Amino acid sequence: MSVNVTTLLILAGCSIVTWIPRVAPFLIVRNVQLPEAVMKWLSFIPVCILTALVAGSVIDNGNGTLPTINWQVLLALIPTLLIALWKKSLLITVIFGIVVMAVLRNFT
Repeated sequence: MSVNVTTLLILAGCSIVTWIPRVAPFLIVRNVQLPEAVMKWLSFIPVCILTALVAGSVIDNGNGTLPTINWQVLLALIPTLLIALWKKSLLITVIFGIVVMAVLRNFT
């Protein structure tokens, strides 16, 4: 398979356009002291992202149908959430969640 120059330039351009908005804020804010209110607001972003990812995994959206709950993911989420609250360790939580999901997928 050969790649022509136009395709290669389009891929390079798309990569740059995708990379700039992800890296530019870090480069701009690196040497700036942000107000306390902004820092507090930014501290909620990881929680919001995690909630969106979890909710997106638990709720299945079908084309033209009402959203349904993915019960297998919900069954893995509950004990994983309890372990996360108990141990407060990201590594233990992730490993436990993977093991629970693997067990559920093998037996259901």
